[in-house]
Order: sequence, then C-alpha cells, then structure tokens
Amino acid sequence: MTSSELWTRATADRYDAEEAEASSAAALGPTLAFLAELAGDGRALEFAIGTGRVGIPLRERGVPVVGIELSEHMAAVLRRKTDESTLPVTIGDMATTVVPGEFALVYLVYNTITNLLTQDEQVECFRNAARHLEPGGRFVIELGIPPLRFLPPGQVAVPFDVSEQHLGFDTFDLVEQVLVSHHLTRDGDDGRYRRGSSRHRYAWPAELDLMARIAGLELERRVADWDGAPFAQDSRKHISVWRKPV
Repeated sequence: MTSSELWTRATADRYDAEEAEASSAAALGPTLAFLAELAGDGRALEFAIGTGRVGIPLRERGVPVVGIELSEHMAAVLRRKTDESTLPVTIGDMATTVVPGEFALVYLVYNTITNLLTQDEQVECFRNAARHLEPGGRFVIELGIPPLRFLPPGQVAVPFDVSEQHLGFDTFDLVEQVLVSHHLTRDGDDGRYRRGSSRHRYAWPAELDLMARIAGLELERRVADWDGAPFAQDSRKHISVWRKPV
C-alpha cells in the first residue's frame, strides 16, 4: 500500500457532479485527441482511472483502455457506466500494481501523481509505467506547476478558487515538499459549507525528468496544455511525454 489517501464512498458519489465542467466534451476534447494520437493502434493504461472521466470517452474513441484505481468506491462509480469486458479495472496502487500485457500508452492526468506522498513512491510510479510500456511506448503526465512565487516570506497559503459555491486554497510545507488542498464547498441553499482537504507531494518538471531517467524513459515532449501551447516560465501546468527506447 502506498501513502495515497483513499477516496471515500461519499467523495466518489459526488465526484462526477463536482467535476462536470472538466468532464464536458469541450473540456475533454483536446485531452482525448492528444492521448488518442499517442496511443495510435495500441492499448492505453490509465493510472488512477477514478470514475472514468477520461478513460471511458477515450475507449469510446476506439482506444482499448485498461485502468488501475486505488479506491474501490471510485471504481464502483465507473462500473455503473461500463462493464468489465469493455474497460477492465484492477484495484491497486499505481506505484506497484501490475496488469497483464504491454501498452503503447500509459497516462496519469489531473495532478494525480501528487497523490503519492513520497519521492520514492513517485519514482516507483515511473518504474511501473516503464514496466507496462512496449518499446517505443509513451508515459504522459498532466501536472500543475507549484505556485510558490505567490508566497511572500511568512505566508503559507495560496488561494486557487474563490466563487459563490467554492473556496479553495493550498497550504505549503516547503521542507517536506507537501501541499494540502483545502476546500469549502457550499451545499444547497442554506448557506452551509462542507469542508474537505487532501495532501499532495508536489514536484517540479526537472524532478520528474530525473524520475523518468531512473526508470529508463526519455523526455520526448513538454507542452503547457493539451492543445500543445509552448511550455514557458509562466505556464500554470505542463503535459509531459516520456518515451521508452526501442
């Protein structure tokens, strides 16, 4: 078992509604096009597939998708949408769980590499991706850039969403390289807020490149978004592609 925090049944049941905007056809279109092009005629493996936000529509595009998911509750929500023969899912962690066969593409989106709370576990995630890739296959990660430039001396919190329904901010432990995402979500019309939080280990692109080298992978491409915008010093996130040598 890794140090990832498990998603509860209540969180899993709310997930699709809370991520409706990120799950729309308009929002997912560039993501699916990017991943489908890399998969080509081969199979894809999604680490931390969750409720199938990306995996199910990618399968509907004709890419055979297999998933690994730590939370049985998240996988149960996915299973309401599609059967095991269409999209197989193995319960386990993305650092050590092995599924049969080789894949043209392994992908890990939506900052989920940070759910692994130690550097060693993140390295093992890269090793696990390499273990599943066929020669010439790719490993793709989508990850935000830690907003540490917003932290003046003595400040430990950075807001990332301030709206009528949601207040979100991250607090940082700069020594341990861990952030905690805090959420205050308004439920219903009675003015009450539901509080939640989750821990994450953030990592810089250069650190991920070293993890990839340890796993025997080579950086092929890094862009700022799924549309392929150039990655620059002011980019808020990156999409990185590492390739397993032939």
